[in-house]
Amino acid sequence: MSESHQAFKVKANEFVFSFDQPAIAAADFVKKSPTEFNLISNHRSVNARLVEEDATGKKLKLEVDGETFEIEIKDEMDQMLDQLGFGTVSSKHIKEIKAPMPGMVLEVTVSAGQEVKEGDKLLILGAMKMENSIMIHANATIKRIAVTAGQAVEKGQVLVELE
Repeated sequence: MSESHQAFKVKANEFVFSFDQPAIAAADFVKKSPTEFNLISNHRSVNARLVEEDATGKKLKLEVDGETFEIEIKDEMDQMLDQLGFGTVSSKHIKEIKAPMPGMVLEVTVSAGQEVKEGDKLLILGAMKMENSIMIHANATIKRIAVTAGQAVEKGQVLVELE
């Protein structure tokens, strides 16, 4: 699937819906200030205010017409990680990061002993003609890097060990 047709899954409070890049392009989106936005879609105008955002930009708290929404955005990689059972690890103490799919390590962006925070990029894995950023889902310290740039990896192979 090409990058321009990437599908996003969005959970807003208890509502779940999906959209893709063409749907975003079709909407009239105006940034009025760093935290205030206006969206016109299907002949309907909506004003929103960003109340809170996490470091990854994937969890937001928006106020729309006086109602607050907890928003969680999942791109295709997040959805794939959920399907593989990696979406539930953030509440546990993670000991290792494994490859979610076979591929080629393109870049390692951390080193042993480094402290990382939730949302930090650990490495880039090339797979299915896409570059996939592998990010940490909890604060941790890197114990050992088990791979190097240019190395082929299999699904489930340990990439990084954590303390």
